Amino acid sequence: MPSPDQLEAFVAAAEQGSFSAAARRLGKVQSAVSNAISNLEIETNLELFDRSSRNPVLTEAGEAMLRLARNALQSQQDFLDRATALSNEVETKLCLALEQSVACQPLLPLLREFEQRFPHIELELLDPGSSDVAALISSNRADIGLMMAEEQYPLDFNFHGMGHSRLLPVCHKAHPLVTRQPVSHAELRSHRQLLCRSLNRDFTSHERFCISADIWLSESPYIAMELLCAGIGWAFLHQTVVQEKIDSGELVALQLDSQKPVILNPVDLVWAKDRNLGTAGQWLLQQMLKLDLYQPH
Repeated sequence: MPSPDQLEAFVAAAEQGSFSAAARRLGKVQSAVSNAISNLEIETNLELFDRSSRNPVLTEAGEAMLRLARNALQSQQDFLDRATALSNEVETKLCLALEQSVACQPLLPLLREFEQRFPHIELELLDPGSSDVAALISSNRADIGLMMAEEQYPLDFNFHGMGHSRLLPVCHKAHPLVTRQPVSHAELRSHRQLLCRSLNRDFTSHERFCISADIWLSESPYIAMELLCAGIGWAFLHQTVVQEKIDSGELVALQLDSQKPVILNPVDLVWAKDRNLGTAGQWLLQQMLKLDLYQPH
């Protein structure tokens, strides 16, 4: 089995163009590098360098093995980095739950920095429906969550306001409500309404937005949007979900005569009080707490 020293010498010589330059880079004498490469050639039964000229030149076999040698050295470094992370109490996995109506774009710069700081962390991103983030945090399925604010949280929850999301009344461009703007409460009641609700029947936060006597329920705001695009009903949906369809003209944001056309829904960062986050989780949580992500325009 080739040793790390042999592989390092081989890669250094290939990259530096000579055994002497490789020795200088590795801080070794030239004979040590030459012997390491010779022993590697013996073990692999391959001639890795053509030594007929002044400077060694990779053979065809050497070219083929160079990539594998680099990969082997990188795997060894990954192993050492992971061991160091574990010894420093850096967790190996972290789960972030983002409610489907919450825009993830404002988080992307932070997640890019997280990737650079903790390259060996396996980050899982979940996109649950309305109110289901809380259940994922309570069950320890997720470590940190972003969700539309609830009036009450479990006693073992921490939460922090992150701003607001715009909730718009929308329907298809050919829906009868479009020609009756500004739309009255009575007119809304006379047409089918699509409501987004949690999978958990105990969560009833969706009921505060219920106006119509005829409703369809969906766990996903994106399913509701597709139903709207098919001409079925009207709904209160978050701007992050429907803006593209509004821009294309397929959906229309309704003007209401009884209230402002825009409802602001608070967005909360949530995590369990008794959840012991590791170094990476604490870093991500603290960085998110510094942000004011969701500001309506």
